Amino acid sequence: MDTPKFQRKIEDFVCERCGTHVAGNGYTNHCPKCLWSKHVDVNPGDRDAVCKGLMKPVGVEEKSGKYTIVYHCRVCAKTIKNKVAPEDDMEMIARLGGKATK
Repeated sequence: MDTPKFQRKIEDFVCERCGTHVAGNGYTNHCPKCLWSKHVDVNPGDRDAVCKGLMKPVGVEEKSGKYTIVYHCRVCAKTIKNKVAPEDDMEMIARLGGKATK
């Protein structure tokens, strides 16, 4: 049986980079304070990735007025993108914007 490409998981977590306690909403996959993430999914929400490496935010992309954060895994070098969330630190987003990729 095929699993869906997106599985909503409502989970709280502690950021492994800065220690912030993050209340998950089912779509949360990164720390809103430092913007770092963790490589836990193959498809969003499945928790099937074996890597488990920290994912560094390396840039921001903008398309039609919507922004995504570009991540690079520090263990396996995979690059992924994720939408900017309303609770994200906009100062950190602006800093990443200096490294924007279009």
